[in-house]
Amino acid sequence: MERVDVCVVGGGIAGLSAAYELHRLGVAFRLFEATDHLGGVILTESLDGFTIDGGPDALLAQKPAAIELCRELGLGDRLQPTLEPRTAYILKQGRLHPLPEASVLGIPTRLAPFARTGLFSAWAKLRFGLDLALPPCRLPPSGDESIGAFFRRRFGPEAVDYLAEPLLATIHAGDVDRLSMRALFPRLLEAEQAGGSLIQTFRRRRTPAPPDGMFRSLPGGLAELTAALVATLPTERVSRNARVETVDQGADAPFIVRTADSVCSASAVILAAPAPVAAGLLGPRNERLAALCREIPHASTATVALTYPRDAVTHPLRGSGFVVPRVEPDVSIIAATWVSSKWPGRAPADQVLLRAFIGGARDPEVLDRTPDDTALTQLAHTDLARILGIAVAPSLARVYRWMGRSPQHEVGHLDRLDAIERRLEETPGLFLTGSSFRSVGIPDCVRDGRATARRAVERTPGAAAAGESEG
Repeated sequence: MERVDVCVVGGGIAGLSAAYELHRLGVAFRLFEATDHLGGVILTESLDGFTIDGGPDALLAQKPAAIELCRELGLGDRLQPTLEPRTAYILKQGRLHPLPEASVLGIPTRLAPFARTGLFSAWAKLRFGLDLALPPCRLPPSGDESIGAFFRRRFGPEAVDYLAEPLLATIHAGDVDRLSMRALFPRLLEAEQAGGSLIQTFRRRRTPAPPDGMFRSLPGGLAELTAALVATLPTERVSRNARVETVDQGADAPFIVRTADSVCSASAVILAAPAPVAAGLLGPRNERLAALCREIPHASTATVALTYPRDAVTHPLRGSGFVVPRVEPDVSIIAATWVSSKWPGRAPADQVLLRAFIGGARDPEVLDRTPDDTALTQLAHTDLARILGIAVAPSLARVYRWMGRSPQHEVGHLDRLDAIERRLEETPGLFLTGSSFRSVGIPDCVRDGRATARRAVERTPGAAAAGESEG
């Protein structure tokens, strides 16, 4: 039986970040990944001159953990900003409307761009103006409410339909009337409680947009990051195609981790897997903790990448892409990005690369209804052809299905996390990390994965002693 200080279960970005931090601290670890792929939803393919991210394709620069990690790994000089113009669009009645300039999460900070937009009716614009007079709302005891409830009371129903739902809920593949403001957009709640009017608050706080934009990527796609992470880890410490079957209490060590082919004892275990997977491993030890993990819902989505000759696309594609409000009829996709307009070098000069997104809370059964990738491709192509003026079939199509991989941080999520943390205290040496829990996006997963590794070393005597002796 192998003996290590910390076992990491799950080889997504959070698990890899935890393993990287443990290795950096000189702590003996073993990472188990159930599949052959390391990186979780980060996946990049290079095909016929196209560089295609099947999952996320950007790092948010405002959250520095992932950017800092890239620099530590020697990738700092390869980080790329998005191309200009960086305009995002919202579909309304079949027409793409640019998001008004000088807005914060769609909330206007200047009058003129907002007054000119065709995205909102005259009544809706007046309703936005009421925000200037509305006092802070007394929140329920939890201090939480849904994104939809927040925007409805501050700005009115059109703001929910054509701003909050497509712009804020869609990026989480969730339901605008269920997703938590406190978990996902605490800055807006804090701004309201501090000053009442969000428009006035953000106008006072307004700073010029960074000249190189809010997002970064890498020339070879985000898989460059995970490949660089994996390259720093000892190969004998990373096991692929090694599904963990049980995590048990050991006689001579706190934990015994079993796969089909191995048994490993450890002073600490970091579960860096989706909450339903963690629940399956936790059940025999702590059913109440497992039940709390099972209460975190997860949605399924698909990314459909399509390529076309540039001269076959009527739309100029000047910007980063568009989102689709759920009130728009007869549209299957929830958003699309114009990859070749967003990042340099992702497509041959005479071609365009587009990505469409399908599923989520908007249509939770679509991937089950459409098991054939050809049919899913046709759904995406039909919508893109109509909206962007495309008269030919795609030259290349790739479908990436992410079943149950979009955690839904719904109202009450942070209270559930508090309950999970209290239960974890009953099992010293057991830790949870990853997007199901405290993380929203890649930077958060990196930050929390590394922080969890440090907690495992600090709070677990065996691992801490090893780290001190080897560090």
